[in-house]
Amino acid sequence: QVQLVESGGGLVQAGGSLRLSCAASGRTASMGWFRQAPGKEREFVAAINWNGGSTDYADSVKGRFTISRERAKTTVYLQMDSLKPEDTAVYYCAKTRSLAISKNGDDYDYWGQGTQVTVSS
Repeated sequence: QVQLVESGGGLVQAGGSLRLSCAASGRTASMGWFRQAPGKEREFVAAINWNGGSTDYADSVKGRFTISRERAKTTVYLQMDSLKPEDTAVYYCAKTRSLAISKNGDDYDYWGQGTQVTVSS
């Protein structure tokens, strides 16, 4: 059993930064961040493989967001810079079923409860 707990969300002005954390208990594999805005479908944001050696990003956040994981590999971070109002959403971290990195939410079997990120204009 794996438990994922996100933290670090909040209210920030456009152009500002936030750092999200996802603390995992139990065995972890590749990890990802997704987000869901009101009235919209959940979308992929970023993913990192089991040892931190490979990452992937949605085009909408490439160059602004950075995913990383600590050496012990139990905590995953999402550094979000140059935030825009359209980044406003609930952000979720998740663990993949396998070691492969993935943009598809169906490939993830454990999810956190989410943390709200609000970017004001």
